[in-house]
This record gives sequence, C-alpha cells and structure tokens, in this order.
Amino acid sequence: GHQLYKMSNKILKHSKSKKDKEEAYQLLTKAADMGHLKAMEKLAAALLFGYHGPQNITAAVTLYETLAEKGSHKGQTALGFMFSYGIGMEYNQAKALVYYTFGSLGGNLISQMILGYRYWVGINVPRNCEAALTNYRKVAFFIADKLEKNEEMPVEKVRLMEKSENLSSNNDFLDWDVHQYYKFLAERGDTQIQVMYKAKILFSGKNVDFWGQDSIHELQMFCHIEQISPFLYIDQMFLEGSVAVTQSNASAFKYFTMAAEKGNAVGLWGLGLLYYQGKGVPVNYTEAFKYFHIAAEKGLADAQLQLGIMYHSGSGVRKDYKLAFKYFYLASQNGQPIAVYYLAQMYAAGTGVFRSCQNAVELYRSVCELGSWSEKFLTAYFAYQDGNIDSSLIQYALLAEMGYEVAQSNSAYILESEQVKILSNDQMYPLALLLWNRAAAQGNAFARVKTGDYHFYGYGTKRDYVTAAIHYSLAVDHHIAQAMFNLAYMYEHGLGIPKDIHLAKRWYDLAAQTSPDASIPVFLARMKLEVKLLFSEIQLFKFTSSWKMSKLDTILQPHWELFALVVIVILLVLLIRNR
Repeated sequence: GHQLYKMSNKILKHSKSKKDKEEAYQLLTKAADMGHLKAMEKLAAALLFGYHGPQNITAAVTLYETLAEKGSHKGQTALGFMFSYGIGMEYNQAKALVYYTFGSLGGNLISQMILGYRYWVGINVPRNCEAALTNYRKVAFFIADKLEKNEEMPVEKVRLMEKSENLSSNNDFLDWDVHQYYKFLAERGDTQIQVMYKAKILFSGKNVDFWGQDSIHELQMFCHIEQISPFLYIDQMFLEGSVAVTQSNASAFKYFTMAAEKGNAVGLWGLGLLYYQGKGVPVNYTEAFKYFHIAAEKGLADAQLQLGIMYHSGSGVRKDYKLAFKYFYLASQNGQPIAVYYLAQMYAAGTGVFRSCQNAVELYRSVCELGSWSEKFLTAYFAYQDGNIDSSLIQYALLAEMGYEVAQSNSAYILESEQVKILSNDQMYPLALLLWNRAAAQGNAFARVKTGDYHFYGYGTKRDYVTAAIHYSLAVDHHIAQAMFNLAYMYEHGLGIPKDIHLAKRWYDLAAQTSPDASIPVFLARMKLEVKLLFSEIQLFKFTSSWKMSKLDTILQPHWELFALVVIVILLVLLIRNR
C-alpha cells in the first residue's frame, strides 16, 4: 500500500495530464483499499472537495468515518466540518464541536484554528479569549516557522460578489500548482511579479525548466531592463542555495556588498545577516547591528524585524523589550508577518507591553490565515468559474469555518444562488444567513445589509422588521447607500421603527449623496413620498365624510408605489408635450 501511495504522489506531483491523474487516483484507491492511512485521507479529500474528478460525498463520509475510528485527526476534523454544515449527514453543531476537539487534541491545525475562531466569537461555546489564544498560538507557531523558511506564498482572496476582472477562468488552474498562479500573473505583464516569480522558482527549485537553464542570467538581464536591482534576489539565492545555484557564502557576501555599496537596503540587511549568523565571516553582532540599523532606517521590514529580534533576545545589545516592540511594530506595518508573530507573543506574555489577550489573538489569527490552506481560495474560485459549484462551496465553506471573512461571504453568496446540489433547499437560506451574519460580525458592511434583508423578507428565518432595522442601522455607519435607502423605506412605512416621514426624507437624500447609483431609485421614492404628503396635507379627495384620508390610505396602501409611478409618468408626458 505504501508503494502504491508513493507512486500516486509522484504522478500527481510531476504530471498535469488528465489521463495520468486518473491513473494516479486509481493507484491511490488501491492503496486506500489496502488500508494505507495517508492514501485513505488523500482519497477522502479528493472525493469531498472534487479534486480531479466528480465529488462523491457519500463515499467521502464512509472513508472519513473509518479514518476517525482509526484515530486519524484529519478524519475527525472532516467529520466535524460536515456535521457543522449538514453535508452528507445531519446538521449537528454539538457533534461538530466534539470532532473538532478530538482533531485538535490529535494536533490537527485546521481543527485548532476552527476552535480558536469558535472560542473567539462564541460559536456554540461560551466566548473565551484564553481558549482562543491557546488554539491560535499553536497554529501560529507552525506558520511562523514556515514563513521563516520561505515556504509560504501570498494568495489573493477574490470576492465572488465583486466579480473581479483581475482573474479569469483557465483550465490549467484546475491542475493546481501555486507556482502556476504566479506564472499566470507574470505573463500578464506585472514586472514585480515576474521578478519575484523568477526568483521564487530559483529559490524553491520548482518548474526551473520553465525559464530555461540560464535562469540567473535571464533574471539579471530582466532586472537590468526593468531597472530593478538583481542583487535583491541573486544574493539571497547564494545565501540560501537552490537547485539553480550552489549555496555559497562567499558569493552571497560579494553580491550583498555590491548592493550595499549602491545604498540598497536589501544588500545592507544581507550583510548584517551574514555577520549575525557567521556565514562566510566571523560572527560580529556589532557589524550586524550597524547594517540592520541602516537598512531599517530605509524602511526595510526584514531589517526592522532583525533589530527587534536582537533587542528581544539581547544578542549583541542590551535586552530592551520596548525597543524590540517598536521594531516589531514597524516591521509589521511594513508587511512582515514574522514580526506580527513576535508582537502576538509579546502581547500574550505581557513582555515589554501590557498583556492583552484580545490583541494577541487578533495578531496570532492574522498569522494563522497565511497558512497553506488558504490556497483553497484559488482552487475554489476557479472551480466556481468553471461551473463546479458544489466543489467551490465545499472549499469556501471549510475556509469559512476557519474564520476567513471572505470565505464566509463567498459561501453565503453561492448558497443563495440556489445552484447547490449537495444540500437540500430548506438548508440553503438558513446556512446563508448564518454565514452572512458571521461575515457581518467581522466588519463586512455588505454582509450586514444582506443580514438585514434576510430578516426583512423572512429568508431562512422568521420575518423580523425590528432586527432588520438594527442591521441596516449598523450598516449605514459604513456609508452603505443600500442600507440608507432601506432604512428610509422602513421609516416611511413604520416597519420595525416608528413612522417618521422627515427621517425617511433625510435617509433617502443621504443615500443619493452617498452613491450616484441610488439617484434614480431615490428620485422615484421621493416623488412617491411627496405625492403621499400632498394627499395627506390637502386631503384632495375629501368630497364626502366617507372619503377621509384614512380610508383612502387603507384602500391604496398596497398600490401606493404603482399609483405614484402612474402620476409621475403622466406628469413627464405632459412636460414633454408642452416643450
């Protein structure tokens, strides 16, 4: 079974053809049938997420149940996920929590991240910052280690409702390799991505043949043409080594020096690193500190991080937690994720700063979200683009369970599209409401409006105008025109809030001022409102006592919009004829 599993992995890693992948999964199935644990885990994931073939939720459930019985933390985590959404089994949050707990105890990072999020916001458990911190810290420790080894790459998180034009469907992306994504962006003409991609290939040794055997020379020429210093990458290649170049401290020192002499911050940082680690030169903390400080003054995040580490550990300088915090903070503001991890550590322990569980959790969480599982944002997006709606939903839903706000919004968006086949119709809107609500709680104003809509119309819940008005009121704080318009309508008709025509006018006007797209709807609504006010004030049809405005309002209430539009059209026709 192990040999079949290794053969399958080798084919999946090096081949992109559909036929080869089918052969690989046949081998994987045989290995799983022989009881090979890792083969069973990989096959179950392929069946659940629809990797390289049709989804089979029933078969995935069977495999995961067997795995959970064998003590597989991946099987336990997957069952928790499926219970949480009612995918392939009953919707049961209590069982989901039990399986996540077992998965977490087994060391599963996804389960730990899910539990961290649940304790942080109080999903089926009491809110507990310390419990959230404990779980997030375990995951963040692992991710920070990967980041230090340059094993993680950033992933773009596309919002489906925005229908981004920056990415388009491409069948090559279905046979996924993250480097393909950067190749795609590079081929679109982004020079910074092109340089980064060439360098990343040389660092990692993946797809080196794409650029040919003279990759370093190509990188030098390309950087010269684009007026980007090649030393930014070549010196690091020699420092770390790759399949393209042999690790050489002497060459690294040479290129770092050449860059430093030109005042390049990366070159200065590199020289500091060589002296700090004693690579090719004797360890000299004084020299290291000097170069790090100059580079840090130029705004280089990596140099600021190294200064923070030196002050934090007392390496070559007097230990000073306040200065360490200062440099970690500067580095984090310049996008250095490892500095964010150190800040989280300091807040968690109260080192050099007042202890803050809340700050520590938020920082740990931002590090956790850089994990390799975020690659599912890309595979989910392209699955959606190619019409594999169920596969896309499953991937987004897992990320949503882990606390990614974009994934929560995307999952809800897919659910309300009513294209999902793996869930029953009566599950869709309640789940969509749940996800919109979670996204809204994380500051997504669009999700806040959607939550209000669901309560207003009674989608997935009982109709509740009061709750809808609360959500719209929260959304207007983010200057959302749709929320203002909806709130105006509710004030106009007294739905969930006291009827107030003047406040209705005010919110209609604010909606028009906030977004030009709201101008026409606001104009029509205001015209309707003015007609109603005109009738109300002059009591136009009060010919007899039986025709009081109260009765007119009762008779026409369901048709005010239609009546007002007819009046407006008549006025416009008269205006055009008289011109």
